[in-house]
Amino acid sequence: MTDVRLRPLGFREDEDGWIVGRVETGVCIAVPHAGKRAIELLGSGRTILATREELKVELGVELDVSGFVHDLAAVGMVASIGDRVFADTGTPAPSLPWITKGMVRWTLSRLLHCLMGLLVLGGVVAAALRPDVVPRWRSLLWSDHGTVVLLSEIALVAVLVSLHEFAHLLTARAAGVPGRIRVDTRLQFLAAQTDVSGIWLAERRIRLTVYLAGMAVDASVLAGCLLTMALSGGNTLLSVIALTEMTGLALQFFIFMRTDLYFLVQDLARCRNLYADATAFLLHLLRRAARMPTAEPLAGMEPRQRRFVRIYSVLLVAGTGLCLGVFLLISVPFTVALVARSLGVLLRHDNHHDGLVDAVDALLTLGVVVAYQGVWVRAWVRRHGPRVRSFIARLARPARSAGLPGFSPPRD
Repeated sequence: MTDVRLRPLGFREDEDGWIVGRVETGVCIAVPHAGKRAIELLGSGRTILATREELKVELGVELDVSGFVHDLAAVGMVASIGDRVFADTGTPAPSLPWITKGMVRWTLSRLLHCLMGLLVLGGVVAAALRPDVVPRWRSLLWSDHGTVVLLSEIALVAVLVSLHEFAHLLTARAAGVPGRIRVDTRLQFLAAQTDVSGIWLAERRIRLTVYLAGMAVDASVLAGCLLTMALSGGNTLLSVIALTEMTGLALQFFIFMRTDLYFLVQDLARCRNLYADATAFLLHLLRRAARMPTAEPLAGMEPRQRRFVRIYSVLLVAGTGLCLGVFLLISVPFTVALVARSLGVLLRHDNHHDGLVDAVDALLTLGVVVAYQGVWVRAWVRRHGPRVRSFIARLARPARSAGLPGFSPPRD
């Protein structure tokens, strides 16, 4: 007779079962109806044996409750099984923990959403009636000093990205999800993102609100700039802000990089992990092309889900290939040339006024490049480091038999 003590869990009914998870850690899993009922029985104090017998009588199903409980323990949802106590793996520290649910409940107000929608509509009307207020790329070149333009744009992007991420964080916090802002990588890009995994337990309207909150703020800021310029005339700062927001909104359509719109599409497609499913499908195609044994990863999905996964697979391959091509053919040569030119200026001994200005410009340029690449490398190592170390460890293992290395490809 084994007693089980579960950690506090949340539930949300799904099409073919239930989503179960811990809001504070963001870990969620899908279980069938019998699994959800088993969790309820265990949570009410039933032993593993009593739960199995009651499920058999109540639902007519034979469930391996012991194995199910150990699966729950593996993802941190069980505090103890009998005398065996499981240490909590710990919850990530939330960003701005002093902000409470009650303080930001207004972010989920339908009235606020309607007002923001009207503001965005006003911006669209202003752009249609006064196309001259829509900034062009030359608006970014507001100064003759390239370093001034670069540094000011970095500062502006930092502010606007912070507003975008705060929108995700505050709407999630209003729904009771802690949320955590962090810097991460998406292909060759450095990106800020807010981890709101616990939102999976919320109803669909709340989930979609959290997913779209950042874009809604971006669109509102853009609309406000366009309306202000349409009413009061052109303004350099507003033009730069508007153009920066336009660029940010355009990048959200790169759903192959798991942007905000990716999570919207994933939810509407009723897929639980569109990226992982598409990756598994592509690996299946590669193995099949190489005549290696493989199983169809989409076999258990509904036709609609399979269709979305196949479409996303095409976007994933095309988008990733395009971005990597731009990185290798444009970004790398540009960065190398920029660094080489800056080093050339610094190595040139010129004590004249213009030479000193050029030297300062070169130093600032190098500082920006090195700082960006340093942050990118740190974020990449934090995300992929364990996987790389595991792969290297497998390479370093002694061969299991003569001439055969003892490792297998790392798996996600």
